[in-house]
Amino acid sequence: MPFGPASRLGVSLFDETPPLEWVPGRSLEEVETIIKAVYRQVLGNAYVMESERLTVPESQFKRGELSVREFVRAVAKSELYRSRFFTSCARYRAIELNFRHLLGRPPLDLEEMRMHSTILDTQGFEAEIDSYLDSDEYQTTFGENFVPYIRGYKTDACQSMVQFTHTFQLVRGAASSSLKGDLAGKSPKLNSLVIQRTPTAVISPAGSGATFRTPPIASRSRQGVDASSGGKVYRIEVTGYRAKTFNSVSKFRRANQVFLVPYDKLSQEYQRIHQQGGVIASIISV
Repeated sequence: MPFGPASRLGVSLFDETPPLEWVPGRSLEEVETIIKAVYRQVLGNAYVMESERLTVPESQFKRGELSVREFVRAVAKSELYRSRFFTSCARYRAIELNFRHLLGRPPLDLEEMRMHSTILDTQGFEAEIDSYLDSDEYQTTFGENFVPYIRGYKTDACQSMVQFTHTFQLVRGAASSSLKGDLAGKSPKLNSLVIQRTPTAVISPAGSGATFRTPPIASRSRQGVDASSGGKVYRIEVTGYRAKTFNSVSKFRRANQVFLVPYDKLSQEYQRIHQQGGVIASIISV
């Protein structure tokens, strides 16, 4: 389930679009739809010209010689992908984009990013791509025949509130691309954030939110008597609770509520809100 209302988070298209699966007997039109979906996901919503398409892997996929996973592997290992998201990007930017494109979520923490950096150092680019596609997580989530999709805004794809907020550093809505129009460009977005396990503001991509950029970590300072020793306090806006019990008096949600929460209690507060039926609309440092 999504952490908050998909329409406000800018991910309603993701939430409303069912996963695409290849099954034997699909029409050529349906197969073409799957091919385009793979390009869209793996290349971060970037436009692909006809001359850039991978004609040989496409033909193999259409003939049933490649599964969706192997077609994804071919695209991710292609010179097209390498030139856009590896050779021209800073290392940790390339790694965080690999997470977006191949697992549909942000990295969990610094250790996970370091692990992939070590793979690049010791085994190279192609082994780095294989490490995502051959992982138990990929096999469990997408298997051989589902097209990968953005899922970092859902509770089952994230292990912490920090990781959830980082999703929106990588994905600014369903129409956003990995590089074009992103203020960070080819520089890392999550490196300093995962080092300090810092949640970030979740802002709707509509209006000014489309160009929102998280302020430098150094600008955040102690705020009020309830601030943690790290000096971080966050404003959590929650859509009105709706009782989960069968004998609930009303099925309608009440008005939004706002909580000011120290950094070290964010995960605990999220669990309490989730258990009581609340839906988190935004998280902003104050």
